[in-house]
Amino acid sequence: MATLVLATHTISPAARFKDAVAVAFIALLLGIPMIGLTTVDQGGTLRVATRWPTLFAFVAVAFAGRLILRFAIDQFKAHQLTRERAVDVTTVASASGRAASPLLTWVGWAALGVALTLPIFFSDNRYVVDTATTVLIYVMLGWGLNVVVGLAGLLDLGYVAFYAVGAYTYGILATQFGWSFWEALPVAGAMAATFGVILGWPTLRLRGDYLAIVTLGFGEIVRVILVNWTELSGGPNGIASIPRPTFFGLELKPPGDDPTFASFFGLEYSPSHRIIFLYYLILALALITNVFVSRMRKLPIGRAWEAMREDEIACKAMGINARNVKLSAFAIGAMLGGFAGVFFAARMGFISPESFTFSESAIILAIVVLGGMGSQLGVVLAALVLVLLPELGRDFAEYRMLLFGAAMVMIMVWKPGGILAHREPTMRYVAEGDSR
Repeated sequence: MATLVLATHTISPAARFKDAVAVAFIALLLGIPMIGLTTVDQGGTLRVATRWPTLFAFVAVAFAGRLILRFAIDQFKAHQLTRERAVDVTTVASASGRAASPLLTWVGWAALGVALTLPIFFSDNRYVVDTATTVLIYVMLGWGLNVVVGLAGLLDLGYVAFYAVGAYTYGILATQFGWSFWEALPVAGAMAATFGVILGWPTLRLRGDYLAIVTLGFGEIVRVILVNWTELSGGPNGIASIPRPTFFGLELKPPGDDPTFASFFGLEYSPSHRIIFLYYLILALALITNVFVSRMRKLPIGRAWEAMREDEIACKAMGINARNVKLSAFAIGAMLGGFAGVFFAARMGFISPESFTFSESAIILAIVVLGGMGSQLGVVLAALVLVLLPELGRDFAEYRMLLFGAAMVMIMVWKPGGILAHREPTMRYVAEGDSR
């Protein structure tokens, strides 16, 4: 029987105190320019004012918070390590996989129920529905990038390029050729997938940091092209007057000569109809994306992605075509990003290169990493955190990004592998005669 012997590890109170003092000192250095000093208008001139009590309160909170956090972490680790010194690894792997799966399934179904009923309870609150729509866009982008980073293990820092390709493809086809949303959707996805292959082909031999640098450069190349190719993309001015998607040909606008959604169903027109329709549209696209990725994971190509992520050399030794596996991951991930880009362009009605900067790629990658690479539900939870935290911090505009960064640091301290680091394996080996 394979066993793992766990050793206890404790940290002395003096070490905890020293660690808290170091954190408080860093908070003091950061807090002096951000909190301790401010400018006030006095007689038409700016004067530097001090806020030392607020600064000292901030440092005290940082010190006490770090001390409590360190103590809680140490106690938790000590409890986990001393609870059972000799653990049957096989039993733990089987039990943890079986225990986590039903819970996560129920959480997933509960999240789906909330998503389906949210516009019903907030039909008069456009802000809530708009924010939920933004969350779903990032969920869809996170699931697309999860194919490349989480499943195939290919670090991509230029994923926003495929997002931009999908958006601009729809913008150009709609404004210059009169294509509808539904006609342009598959074409934009195919165009983004083509760009994914174009990126993947010359990077087949690269790994790790080198691959990240190349993908980062690719994302910037696409953005610069969009800025300078004025005849095609409109340059810095972007593309405006992009038509909204319709409900089977029925436009969601005030009644007129042509049939509209409200007139066809005998409803009184309300601007909220379009907001709710766009919400359910991105929800449907996100759910289709989730089902598609989940099914792909169970196919041989999905298993090859995960095998390539774990050990590329072993995969090649087993006869797996690494080139095709990587290209398929890039193409499928890019296609899903292109679909999200089409919806973004249709929702906003205007796109410009400023909407597709590196910061967007960083946010999408942070969603995948913080959620737990390869975890579908983890992407949803991370998208909620990273989208809602800045929104909740609007009342604290001065400290908004500070709170955002602190939340990310805390997540990685508590859960280094992501919010949902555990993943149920796609395949499980069961020995002959084993009833588990």
